[in-house]
Amino acid sequence: MIDACIERHLQAPGPELGPGHGRLWEAMRYAALGPGKRLRPALTLAACTAVGADRAAALPAAAAVEMLHAYTLVHDDLPCMDDDDERRGRPTVHIAFDEATAVLVGDGLLTAAFGALAELGPHAASAVQVLARRAGAAELLAGQAVDLGFGLGLGLTVEDAPRQVSFAALEALHAAKTGALFSAAVELGGIAGGAAPEVCRDLARFGMAIGIAFQHADDRDDGDFPEYATQASARMQELTGEAVRLARQFGEPGRILLAVAEWMGTRA
Repeated sequence: MIDACIERHLQAPGPELGPGHGRLWEAMRYAALGPGKRLRPALTLAACTAVGADRAAALPAAAAVEMLHAYTLVHDDLPCMDDDDERRGRPTVHIAFDEATAVLVGDGLLTAAFGALAELGPHAASAVQVLARRAGAAELLAGQAVDLGFGLGLGLTVEDAPRQVSFAALEALHAAKTGALFSAAVELGGIAGGAAPEVCRDLARFGMAIGIAFQHADDRDDGDFPEYATQASARMQELTGEAVRLARQFGEPGRILLAVAEWMGTRA
């Protein structure tokens, strides 16, 4: 369902202006429709169901979340950032196409994400506000800037930084770089489903808890920050416990949110 909605948003609306134009759309689809868990947009649909609405109501928001996530990965892989040649078992966009196209792909996916939110009708303004705040310079982009800053301007990521990073600073980074978009994904599901503001706030808290726990688990699986492995595991248990409590208040409609929280708890 999510991929079909993304595919619909990534069809050129008019005739090609030239070879490069068609190549751009091809590269955008390559980035957004490649292998991946689709966990963030799946949480958007699950949150919409949890508040008693039909998950189809949240499909534009789910597509927006995944396209925005894909844009961040494309730009994160660029030589000026992490300089990665492979993503999800395939060449990264700047390798499969070229660096300039990769920049345009990220820009195109970002703008397409906000265009998709326009389909939410009376809920569109609230959705745009949430995604802009979470994905902007106050949170997600701030996290990337901090990550680069830990490298002391040497082009290093936080994993390779030549100085010790405290656990508190590390978790603040996880909250910005990963938690912010998870939080937006879940809250957008509530907004699309017409939930009350206080319910949307609980959904945002759920998403943030899951997102930070997800990143702690990812660090452990990658062997990053082994000095914090025990502390991170304990913190994951706290975070997933909070997520379980928040999900249970939705009862049977929130069963998928609960299942995700419980699954994340098994990774602690």
